[in-house]
Amino acid sequence: MKYNDKAVMKAVAICYEPCLTPEEAMIYCNLGRTQLAKKCEEYGIFKNNNGYYKREELDLILSAAPTEYIRRHDKEA
Repeated sequence: MKYNDKAVMKAVAICYEPCLTPEEAMIYCNLGRTQLAKKCEEYGIFKNNNGYYKREELDLILSAAPTEYIRRHDKEA
């Protein structure tokens, strides 16, 4: 099995895991470490006690749904 084959298998497996490590979350969201941290802060996504992100919460970043900050700002306007 080639290295590229293993990488593809790992990427596919990530899509089905309920919780992701920070490194897996970066791959899943296709973001760098700093970008992921900024997006998670913007969307109010935090790691659980074990240091994992919930995949369902990361899907908010991928869906480009409006953040809580944007929703609050729109209500005030």
